[in-house]
Amino acid sequence: MNCNAINSWWRGHVTLRTLHLLSIGQLASLTFAATNFTSSFIANLGVDAPVTQSAFSYFTLALVYGGILLYRRQRLQVSWYWYLLLGFVDLQGNFLANKAYQFTSITSVTLLDGCTIAWALILTRLLLGTRYSPLKLFGAGICMLGLGLLLLSDAEVVGGGGGGVSRPILGDILVIEYFVKKNDRVEVVCMIGVYGLLVSSIQLSMLELKSLELVKWSTDIILGFVGYAVSCFMFYTLATFVLKLGGAAMFNLSLLTADIWAVVFRIFFYQEQVDWLYFLAFAIVVFGLIIYSTNLTFYSLLLVEL
Repeated sequence: MNCNAINSWWRGHVTLRTLHLLSIGQLASLTFAATNFTSSFIANLGVDAPVTQSAFSYFTLALVYGGILLYRRQRLQVSWYWYLLLGFVDLQGNFLANKAYQFTSITSVTLLDGCTIAWALILTRLLLGTRYSPLKLFGAGICMLGLGLLLLSDAEVVGGGGGGVSRPILGDILVIEYFVKKNDRVEVVCMIGVYGLLVSSIQLSMLELKSLELVKWSTDIILGFVGYAVSCFMFYTLATFVLKLGGAAMFNLSLLTADIWAVVFRIFFYQEQVDWLYFLAFAIVVFGLIIYSTNLTFYSLLLVEL
């Protein structure tokens, strides 16, 4: 296999659409890591208010996308009660994510990533009718190899917890994918914000009022909440693009690099030493994503000129 053949294959199959999807996926992964970093930052300040955190993020979504929807003056394409259910499920996913690292480690979450990706492939095939070529499955397998290296690196870290990221629940992702592919993306994000804010307001009034009364508000805590809300806003905005263009499986594969982006935050904010396997894992996952995103057949990959 010579360099000219490889370059020819690369130019022919790695299109601008592929690079665009990969870029958006990695921006979503970066903002997802930022939401978990700010959530951890808030927890380290002694604040236990996961529902309140989510309420702030839903408020930003409802404010911005609600304004766009009102300007358009368009009627909802999906009944309100479906969005209410989606808002409820999404809130519980965020609540569990913000609570997760009190009870588990990054190693456990990384193992669960593999289960999430497998179920994303299976359920999108069964429920949404998505077909996966052998090459896409091969690309997903390479991403899983990168996940394995990440797991190996985490296993070498004493304690194994605190620095990683938690995943949104799969059912939530499948529903959002269905909505954004069949309906208007702005409407979906807006309604997640509106009904997420409604449900979170009710839930925090029942669960977190006493916790909020004990909070000694400071500049750091306020900045933590603002950072969480902004990063969540960016994540939801970018995630719907990835789901619309690439689907739930592509979305979950893209989020595999969120652990590596979390390492970047640890390097800059905590000056931590990082195992070299993290960076190798990142490169392997990105390579797998490139293969997964291309539209060629498996056999054309094997038939590159020798």
